[in-house]
This record gives sequence, structure tokens and C-alpha cells, in this order.
Amino acid sequence: MANKKILLVEDDPFLVDIYSKKLQQFGFEVVCADSGGKALELFTGNVFDLVLLDIVMPDIDGWKILSEIKKPPIHNETKVVIFSNLGQKAEVERGLQMGADKYLIKANYTPSEVVEEVKKIINN
Repeated sequence: MANKKILLVEDDPFLVDIYSKKLQQFGFEVVCADSGGKALELFTGNVFDLVLLDIVMPDIDGWKILSEIKKPPIHNETKVVIFSNLGQKAEVERGLQMGADKYLIKANYTPSEVVEEVKKIINN
């Protein structure tokens, strides 16, 4: 499982710190983007195994990022886990319909549980 590369798209420095450290503990290489523009820039120049994506971002929101990531044929193989506080049923359904592999509501998961979900998805 070593060297799987994850793009963490999150604008809260506290959460970036927690999740990047937690994922690195499990051998993931983590690249962080604190804005939508930065996420798309990083995504264009790199290949990621998985994107952990917040929806509410400065400049470009997660919906736009997801639609760009899932544009065929370039990166539609990349797994995407939406990791957001937007927990309405309609938002969850929208994310999955747009191609996300999983939708995690931040408040419902501990950092360790998020890592477990990431490991399950990345190894499928």
C-alpha cells in the first residue's frame, strides 16, 4: 500500500494538519491544496490515487473540482472521496451521481475512521 498518493483538498489548516499527519502515518503520500484553484493546478501536473475533497472551498468549490477531475478520459480513474459538512441527502446524492466514490460527512467520522474509509476505497 506504500506510496499511494492522495490529494487533500481542504481550506481549514487545523483539519489539513490532522488529516495529512494521520494519512502519512499509514504510508500515504499526501499533497495538500487549500483552495480550488490550487487543487486543479496540482491535479493537472500529478497523478493521484485518491482525492479527499471538501466542497466548501475558497475560489472554486468542490463541485467544480469534482466535475473537472471526472472529465474523461484523463483522470476519471482517480478515486474521489467527498469530505464535507454539507450533509443534506440531495448533496450526498449529487456527489455520488457526479462520480464520487464515497461521501463522508465530517461530523460523523473520526480521523482514524476517515483513514479506514480511504484505505478501503484505494485498495479496491
